[in-house]
Amino acid sequence: MASSTDSNVKGENSQVSYKKYINTKTDRVLQSKKHANDIFDVIEYLQSEKDKEVIFATNACSKVFCQLFYRGDLYVGDLPEEEDLVNGDRSAEEKYRIFMRHRYSNCVELLLENIGHKAFQVKETSLCALMKFVAAEGKHPLQNLDEHYNFPRELLQTLVEHLLSEKEDMSLLISRFQEFLEMDDVRYYVMSSVRDNIYRVMGRNKKAVIPVYQNNVFTLLSTINVPSEASKMRHFLVRQDYKLEQWKVAKLKEHKRAFEQMWLVFLKFKLPSNMYKKILVILHESIMPQMSDPTLLIDFLSAAYDIGGAISLLSLNGLFILIHKHNLDYPDFYKKLYSLLDPSIFHVKYRARFFHLVNIFLSSTHLPAYLVAAFVKRFARLSLTAPPTSLLILLPFICNLIRRHPSCRVLIHRPSTAEEPCDDPYVMEEEDPAQCHALESSLWEIKTLQKHYHPDVAKAAMKINEPLTEQEDDISELLELSTFELMERELKAERKTIPLEFDTATELLKSSREVLGVHFSLE
Repeated sequence: MASSTDSNVKGENSQVSYKKYINTKTDRVLQSKKHANDIFDVIEYLQSEKDKEVIFATNACSKVFCQLFYRGDLYVGDLPEEEDLVNGDRSAEEKYRIFMRHRYSNCVELLLENIGHKAFQVKETSLCALMKFVAAEGKHPLQNLDEHYNFPRELLQTLVEHLLSEKEDMSLLISRFQEFLEMDDVRYYVMSSVRDNIYRVMGRNKKAVIPVYQNNVFTLLSTINVPSEASKMRHFLVRQDYKLEQWKVAKLKEHKRAFEQMWLVFLKFKLPSNMYKKILVILHESIMPQMSDPTLLIDFLSAAYDIGGAISLLSLNGLFILIHKHNLDYPDFYKKLYSLLDPSIFHVKYRARFFHLVNIFLSSTHLPAYLVAAFVKRFARLSLTAPPTSLLILLPFICNLIRRHPSCRVLIHRPSTAEEPCDDPYVMEEEDPAQCHALESSLWEIKTLQKHYHPDVAKAAMKINEPLTEQEDDISELLELSTFELMERELKAERKTIPLEFDTATELLKSSREVLGVHFSLE
């Protein structure tokens, strides 16, 4: 028991001792210039193997150097080599400032290394300390700049490079960094730094896919939001004394341009397949509205549209905005949309969004009859293998298309199909809707679904036997319908008591009306 107690005491003493030691050294450095060498001992703790010591030393360094910035005790200008201090003809005050400037550079290098530390608390503390240095350098520049506006772009750019690691997932730390992106000047220079970083890294890797790096870039990009109005741009990490309205960082137009260039550079290079989905999900809401010219995304969206599968479905949102709001002319758009219709659309995660967009794209009454008939017929053919939840969307959707385009009613009332079975002229494998002979066919598939095992599906299919009203069916509530909801609805439905034509059995072989009861008895 004694040894255990002793070890606990030693642990507490060591914890108190390193805090006391660092605090003592910190106070000595700040109190007198003759104790300047004590800063070596504080900086040394930044390389400690113990996380708590690194965190405590990081906060101590932040305190020391922020004070030195405030006092003006760091050398300003091109930093001379430390070896030149011995032979150089400089005053003691200047030598002190050069010495502390070198120690500041050492501290920054170690903090940047700790951005890749295994412990998140160390990463977070290092990040916050570096951002304090960014603010301090902005207020007290370390270079003699001729321009009126000061901002430590190099330090922030180096920090961004470490956040965009090629080997480690930094998404958690980037989410912590999001707090600083609320500052307009930080956001602007981060966007510029990210753009340059992507060019350098992706160019060095000869445009090959770098999943970890590109995921870090996407995480950072997706946290950046440009203000909607210029009047909201009033939050700056570094306040400028000169005319703020003339500073390009304070102009909304410049922010949108930087945002646009950053995303276009990122989308220019080859992406992992799962990255396409992540981008396309947020593209129409979080990226396009913040761009100066969204039509510049046409190359990316066209490439995504040609990939096929779920990626093509997701790209429809962006293409829809460009077509309807920016007058984009996309050749063979409906031909490509038609080719996307396969059994997988009923099982993808984005089914509701897809049907919503297809409904919009086919809403125009100026579409040619052969095109609408091709979509109607293809949907009808796919309905033969679709699950009930999808059929409850498809059937009213097909009826709505026929309502909008009365010339397609011939698919319902074709007389030859009612008399005797015949070959269907429709060619399912044909990719061109103009060549699939849909208008020569009929909707026999809907007639087949009237015998479906699910009563709701059969009921929906029966509507095609009746004259279609002009009022379209609202399918918005059905788009998100799941199998679970369908089962719950059936289980909760009230059932009527149905009279039966036989006596309910109460005992085995007792009923005289049953065959077994007549010929057998239990004794």
